[in-house]
Amino acid sequence: MKLSDYVADFLARQGIRHVFAVSGGASVHLIQSLEDMPGITFICPQHEQAGAMAADAYARVTGNIGAAITTSGPGATNLLSGVCSAYYDSIPVIYITGQVSTFRQKGDTGVRQIGFQETDTVPIFTPVTKYAVQIDDPTRIRYELEKACYLAKAGRPGPVYIDIPDNIQREDIEPDELDKYTPELRPDTISVLINEIATCVDLIKNARRPILILGWGIRLAKAEKEILKFIEKSGFPVVPTWAVADILPSDHPQYVGTFGTHGTRYANFAVQNADLILSIGSRLDTKATGSPITTFARGAKKIVVDIDPCELGKFERFGLRIDLLINADACEFLRTFNTQVVEMEMPDISGWVKQITLWKKKYPICQQEYYKQETVNPYVFVKTLSRELCEKDVIFTDTGCCLAWMMQAFDFKANQRLYHDWNNTCMGWALPASIGACFALDGKPITCVTGDGSLQMNIQELSTVMKHELPIKIFLINNNGYSMIRQTQDQWLESRYLASCVEGGLAFPDFVKVAKAYGFKTATISKNRDIRKHIQEVLESEGPFFCNVNIGTEHRVVPQVKFGRPNEDLEPLLERQEFLKNMIVKPLDVSLADDS
Repeated sequence: MKLSDYVADFLARQGIRHVFAVSGGASVHLIQSLEDMPGITFICPQHEQAGAMAADAYARVTGNIGAAITTSGPGATNLLSGVCSAYYDSIPVIYITGQVSTFRQKGDTGVRQIGFQETDTVPIFTPVTKYAVQIDDPTRIRYELEKACYLAKAGRPGPVYIDIPDNIQREDIEPDELDKYTPELRPDTISVLINEIATCVDLIKNARRPILILGWGIRLAKAEKEILKFIEKSGFPVVPTWAVADILPSDHPQYVGTFGTHGTRYANFAVQNADLILSIGSRLDTKATGSPITTFARGAKKIVVDIDPCELGKFERFGLRIDLLINADACEFLRTFNTQVVEMEMPDISGWVKQITLWKKKYPICQQEYYKQETVNPYVFVKTLSRELCEKDVIFTDTGCCLAWMMQAFDFKANQRLYHDWNNTCMGWALPASIGACFALDGKPITCVTGDGSLQMNIQELSTVMKHELPIKIFLINNNGYSMIRQTQDQWLESRYLASCVEGGLAFPDFVKVAKAYGFKTATISKNRDIRKHIQEVLESEGPFFCNVNIGTEHRVVPQVKFGRPNEDLEPLLERQEFLKNMIVKPLDVSLADDS
């Protein structure tokens, strides 16, 4: 059996139906083998970065491993941004590249390159993958593929990388004679968990203002059913990170909203006034905690559950006291907790819930005056889009203000899913990711919300959408530049918009003309009063659609906490102290934050 055929067969046996592949001299045998293998096919993106991102989204949507193949040299290095997105979000993807033949490699000669398009890629990918290896012996192919796929999905998931020289791909092998990989047995952690849960229960019993923070680890651990049981049992207010903002419908009585430096006021008030934080599956990055990190919920006892011991270990280094660190898979923790505390009586937190409800009413994200504006207000656009989309719809969004507006203002319905590369937050991710998701979901319509700067990074993938006539509905947030960067320049650089707008050096095309050139149906929204009509037009249309949403350059993310200011609440201090007095707790010594 030809080794490249074995690779294709192996991928098919993993349940992968689509591999995102860009051809090159060192990848032609792998791609030919995919074509000849029943049950699996290749999709050609226009750029390797887009292929990496499409494979990433394919994995997110299916819950299985994704796959991408490219050639050597620049074909491999072009994958890097997409690989980083998968790595930082713990997404299992197998990235395979061709390499120059072993007899053309530079080895230890000290020269920079011998084979055409030779690049020593394993050291490049090692820091941003769970496993990276070059196949130098054809008899090791089964072992390395099995090891890579196991590691991609085990523990904290992540991408893996396999580099296969051209001559190795063409070797003839005997599959039944190949060495297999046997993973090490995981230690039993249940007994340790039971003791830690007992401590957790004691902290919960004494809480009067608890907050439940949920992170992407809930999805990675496939703990959705277990967390819903816990939410119902505990009655705790739920404050999700952006990655799981869709875990509950927004009208759920325990759903508060997203928090952090670009979160909602009311969710930040809740977190900063809590007396107990239970964080499950979140690494609590600085966008969640604010800066300095020591100001995060500083009057609260804190319990953090994370599968990665390194994430738990970082808090001491940065000076944030955590009262209980639990190193566990989120699903395993929740399943054990739900089993152990079936009869547990939860504390009365009715006064706390009432206070959070008052905050939500007092500080709505989308102000009434926004609707009175003539031109498009981004918060009105997001609110309207969320009303028009249906249950179970799938949404992809890009970074910058586009992302922040979506995460602050979007009202989720039951079983909707919203995706982003939450930690690498790469400009241009949403379009190729939408393509990957559309294939993964067998042509289900996808809503893609992207910015003008982001679209430019992978605009060539409009061709891929039209090639396959994918029903992707693209909404372009078009505000002539990088509005999140302009907001930073407002805060720190006296509003000198260098390299963040057309006047400051950027160059943007007429996006509607570009979309039409690719063959898209198009529409443009320029007025608030036209938002609903055009959104309905886009969503009701068959096939691909490109909708240009013109937004003024003056619009900013509000609220946003300036770097160096804690995520403190913005209640008048006396009002806040009176609330705390009524809750029979000692008022916290806090300062007021500038959130503009």
